Amino acid sequence: MSKEKIVLAYSGGLDTSVILAWLKEKYDAEIIAFTADIGQKDELDGLEEKALKTGASKVYIDDLREEFARDFIYPMFQSGALYEGQYLLGTSIARPLIAKRMVEIARMEGATAIAHGATGKGNDQVRFELTAAALAPEVKVIAPWRIEEFREQFPGRAEMIAYAEAHGIPVKASAAKPYSMDRNLLHISFESGMLEDPWFDASAATNRDMYVLSVSPEEAPDEAEYLELEFEQGNCTALNGSRMSPLEVMERLNELGGKHGIGRVDMVENRFVGMKSRGVYETPGGTILFSAHRMMESLTMDREVMHLRDSLISRYSALVYNGFWFSPERQALQALVTESQKNVTGTVRVKLYKGNVIAAGVKSPVSLYNPDIATMEADPSKAYDQSDATGFIHLNALRLKVLAGVEHNAK
Repeated sequence: MSKEKIVLAYSGGLDTSVILAWLKEKYDAEIIAFTADIGQKDELDGLEEKALKTGASKVYIDDLREEFARDFIYPMFQSGALYEGQYLLGTSIARPLIAKRMVEIARMEGATAIAHGATGKGNDQVRFELTAAALAPEVKVIAPWRIEEFREQFPGRAEMIAYAEAHGIPVKASAAKPYSMDRNLLHISFESGMLEDPWFDASAATNRDMYVLSVSPEEAPDEAEYLELEFEQGNCTALNGSRMSPLEVMERLNELGGKHGIGRVDMVENRFVGMKSRGVYETPGGTILFSAHRMMESLTMDREVMHLRDSLISRYSALVYNGFWFSPERQALQALVTESQKNVTGTVRVKLYKGNVIAAGVKSPVSLYNPDIATMEADPSKAYDQSDATGFIHLNALRLKVLAGVEHNAK
C-alpha cells in the first residue's frame, strides 16, 4: 500500500524543517513540502534542496506574487481595510492564498492532510484552517504545535536544534535574532523576542538594523519626491505614466516608500485568539497605495456610498484579520466594495517626504467635485441657492429643539 501523503507549508526555517522530519517519522508518511513565493526574495534561496535533504518526497515552490497582488492585495485595498486603525493586514491577507494553494496541491497529489507550523497562540493557525475548511473540508489539518507529544519533545529551541543535528537536518544552529520576521510583497512583520516589551523603542537608532524594506524617516532624503498614481475602478494601473501590473506597482511602490522612510507601524493589537500582542510592521508600498486610493475616492465617490462602505471597514478588516477571507460574508462585502469602486478612476499626485505621503493634487474624468458649486464666490451655475439652507437647518434642528424643551420642562 502507498504511504499517506501530507502537504506541509514549508519555510525552510528551524521549526518547519523539524516538523517535516517529525511528521515523516510519526505518521510514516510522504511529506510534500510547499513554499509559496509571495515576495520573500532571497529567503527562498536553496529551499528545494534543503527540503529534499530533510526528507521531503517532493517540493513545490510556486510563484504566487502576481495572484497575491491582483486577487488579494488589490481587492482588500479597495475596501479601505485597516485593522484597529493602524495595521494594513500584510500577514493576514497572505495566509488564505497560501492555504488555498496547499489544498489545491493536496488534491492534485492525493494527499489526505495538510500541515502547518503555526503556533497554538497565534492567528495564523486560524487563517490556514478556516481557509481549508471553506475550500476543502475533506482534507485533514495537522498542527504539530497543538499536539502535546510534539510540545513535550520540543519545549524550546535547544531541543529543536539537537533534533536537527541528530537527524542531519541542514539548519543553521547559530543564535537567533532577538525577534521573528515574516516577509511578503505587502510588508514585513517583526514580533516576539525583544519586541514583547511594549516599552522597547524599536525606532531607536541602535535598533535600525532590524528593518529591511525602509530607511528611518530621519535618514530619508532631504528632498521630496513627487509620484503620480493612475487608478481605474479603484485599482492602481500606472505610476508616473507607465502602465504596470499589480505586482509591478507593488514592487515599485515598495522601492519608493522604503527610500523615503514610509510605512513603519509599531502597535499593540488584539489577536483573534484573545490576547494582545505587539507587532512592528514595514509596509512602504501599501502605505502609499492606501493614501492615494483614499485621495482618489474623495474626488469620485458619492457621499452616501462612501459613508456606507466606510461603516463596513471595521467589519471587513476583522474578517481578513481573523481568517474569514473565503467566508460568504466577506464575499458579500466584496461585492458591495466592487460596486462602490466603479467610478474611482483618475490620477493622484503625492509627495513623498521623510515618512509622509502628502497630497499634491488629484484629477478625474468622472470627478464629482464642481468648483462652480463649491466656490465661495458668486455661483455662476446657480445650482445652489444659499437661502435654501434656512429650511434645511430648521428641519434638522426640529428634533433637537423638541428634546431641549422636554429636558427644560423636566427641571
